[in-house]
Amino acid sequence: MKLSRSSKPVLDPLSDVLDVLGARVTRRTRLEAAGRWALEFPAVDRLKFVALLRGSQWMLLPGRAPQLLNEGDICLLGRIAYAVASDPDVTPIDGQTVFGSGCDVACIGGDDTIGIGGTVTFAASNADFLLERMPAFMIVPRSSPASAAIATILALVNNEIERDTMGSEIVSARLADVLVVEAIRAYAGDFEQTQMGWLGAISDPRLGRALRAIHEDVAQPWTVARLASVAGMSRAAFSAEFSRRLGQPPLAYLRAWRLTIARAALARGDTTIARIASKVGYTSQSAFSHAFRRAFGSPPKASARLPPH
Repeated sequence: MKLSRSSKPVLDPLSDVLDVLGARVTRRTRLEAAGRWALEFPAVDRLKFVALLRGSQWMLLPGRAPQLLNEGDICLLGRIAYAVASDPDVTPIDGQTVFGSGCDVACIGGDDTIGIGGTVTFAASNADFLLERMPAFMIVPRSSPASAAIATILALVNNEIERDTMGSEIVSARLADVLVVEAIRAYAGDFEQTQMGWLGAISDPRLGRALRAIHEDVAQPWTVARLASVAGMSRAAFSAEFSRRLGQPPLAYLRAWRLTIARAALARGDTTIARIASKVGYTSQSAFSHAFRRAFGSPPKASARLPPH
């Protein structure tokens, strides 16, 4: 069924970034454990979720106090090494050996604790834009005001695991994708945690308008003054607040996103380098190539899968 729409939907920055980067949960794991146990995992370029369906476990991260996860809690991890354990004092073993050789379910001594995990990967090595702007560790407890949707999804995930019926694989994969987005939403809803950073800026009434404008039309010849006008702020106040909250000036953010879109398009072989340059707002291919090389250390053609002529 095709429905008519009276206006173009507003493109929010999170949806835009996840779509352009080709983010999806490519591997889902399940851990059942009892007794004393601990598993450690290295830092890699991925976004990872860990959620508890039963019991409790500790999350151990470098330079942080141990964090207890209880049933219904979920956490997201970026580029950071971590361990899961029955007790912080247990010496962990290499978790990759436990989940190696395509094994997605690990059983250690029983099922007092049942946890699930998922690895979010990105197309064409484009993880940098998101991972550099997300906290390395985000936790959403079951007690969070915004966790109702997460609880529903976790119940559905558990039901799919127990039913093990036809179509379960595709349903579980889609649920995992939605679970990640809902966890980010819930975390971003906590102002005390996100008042600094990209997620908080998206939710900010003024900065959020400017960010949405960028993501809705990245090729526009944006200036700081124009973005400040969109935000309803003076040029100086907007530039200072944007830089303080996001850690980079507005036009540096715009340039980084333009080039990320371009690199993703080049890897897909969508069209020619010249057309991609124009699509993301560059008036000349030479200016685009210079900016691309400065950002990524190689010319656009090194990233391109060019279409046949």
